[in-house]
Amino acid sequence: MDKNIVKRNELLAQTVIKGLQSRNMSGYYAADRDEALRLALELIPEGSTVTMGGGMSVHEIGLVKALKEGNYNFIDRDEIADKRAAMLAAYDADVFLSGCNAITNDGILVNIDGNANRVSAIAYGPKKLVMIVGMNKVCGDLDGAMKRARNVAAPINAQRFGLSTPCAKTGACFDCKSPDTICCQFLITRFSRQAGRIHVILVGDTLGF
Repeated sequence: MDKNIVKRNELLAQTVIKGLQSRNMSGYYAADRDEALRLALELIPEGSTVTMGGGMSVHEIGLVKALKEGNYNFIDRDEIADKRAAMLAAYDADVFLSGCNAITNDGILVNIDGNANRVSAIAYGPKKLVMIVGMNKVCGDLDGAMKRARNVAAPINAQRFGLSTPCAKTGACFDCKSPDTICCQFLITRFSRQAGRIHVILVGDTLGF
């Protein structure tokens, strides 16, 4: 990666981390995926019950593989026939893992969801939330973060899932009411009332969508 991009990521990450701290959330910066994995495992005690939403970033740093191979009770909804039971188990988990569709310079988290299992677990339930967020997700303000979530993350995910939505066909949000829409729930997390619950690992790399 170009050294100027590396420096920019380091500096911007410190601004985002200060914003997160002002909102009663914890922020960390990892220069690369290996460091992000190390930080994430430090936040997850062995023996913990861990589950997740559909975060690509969590897979990309190797965290899912590490949890499956380690001393953790990892609930993998992709390997459980009863998907509803697997999703409901998240609400009483020790740790919930997630990516983030967008984050502002001052630490506001923006996430959209189709089934709402991911955003509802981010909002309440699991004792600890660990988010893996590539620096490509950082936006200047809330308006920019909402636009990114709707016009970048949503179309790519709709295409990834093979859905028949206008955004999957054009690459841009149409504010649709398609039966296949994944933009059913919007969650803006601007403050955490529970200190020590939300942990955001910013990664100096392009992760997720």
